[in-house]
Amino acid sequence: MNNIKNVFSIKDLENLSGIKAHTIRIWEKRYQILEPMRTDTNIRLYDLVSLQKLLNITFLHEYGYKISKIATYKEAEIPQLVNQIVSAKNSKNHALSAFKMAMMNFDQQLFFNTYDWLAAEKSFQEIFLDVFIPLLEEIGVLWQTDTITPAHEHFISYLVRQKIVLNSEKLQILNPVRQDKVFVLSLPLNEIHELGLMYLHYEILSKGYKSIYLGESMPIQNLKDLKKHFDNIVYVSYLTIKPDRDQINNYIEEMVKELHGDETELWFTGRLVSLINSEKVKDKITVIDSISDFNSKL
Repeated sequence: MNNIKNVFSIKDLENLSGIKAHTIRIWEKRYQILEPMRTDTNIRLYDLVSLQKLLNITFLHEYGYKISKIATYKEAEIPQLVNQIVSAKNSKNHALSAFKMAMMNFDQQLFFNTYDWLAAEKSFQEIFLDVFIPLLEEIGVLWQTDTITPAHEHFISYLVRQKIVLNSEKLQILNPVRQDKVFVLSLPLNEIHELGLMYLHYEILSKGYKSIYLGESMPIQNLKDLKKHFDNIVYVSYLTIKPDRDQINNYIEEMVKELHGDETELWFTGRLVSLINSEKVKDKITVIDSISDFNSKL
């Protein structure tokens, strides 16, 4: 299952570039932009060089260049032109392509160079919201369609995680300036998708609050221990795949039973909050649909 892919079908190219397979075939036939390999049964296959070229062509095409014009350029001129026209205005698409190539090639240096290029003009918040979230959403689709392997997904997720940790650490060493609330962040039992919660930790710290990050698979009983140390706690729970869909409201009830109090708030966010029964949402219990909504609550 974890064999590394370096040869791609035309469907893989469609998934990675966003260009329909039918269009890729037309571009090949009419403009010879790619030269696929062929199996004995005449099925098209492509290497990483072809993928890189197609991503660059896609960038130019989205920027306004006609495919007939792009086809007249020499092989080496296409990436040079991409580099020349990249600016803050269109850096998102270029960065997404670069991060995808870093993932496909397991190229840490390309990831770091692309990140540093973005960081020269953008805040970490802008990079995460404008680039990393779309990247991670796209990677989820690519993984589901077998375009990438789990190894690719783990590689890029770990690098994104590193950037969240590094930027959070810069804030953690500062003394909190807001004392009215203490945030405690955790995931339900068996929930392992923590990038979203890690980013919320960064946002809370950036607003000057004390944030205690407990991470994945925390029993509710253990969360009660924090009440011995802090008043005015806001418990934040990020629900992505756990609890099971039919157990969401039982989880909310147990959180309320064990943690709710006069000086305690419960905030729930993540993909599964749409399943929360509105009747379960009482005073000081907040359901948050998105990161932007979360930020507005801080």
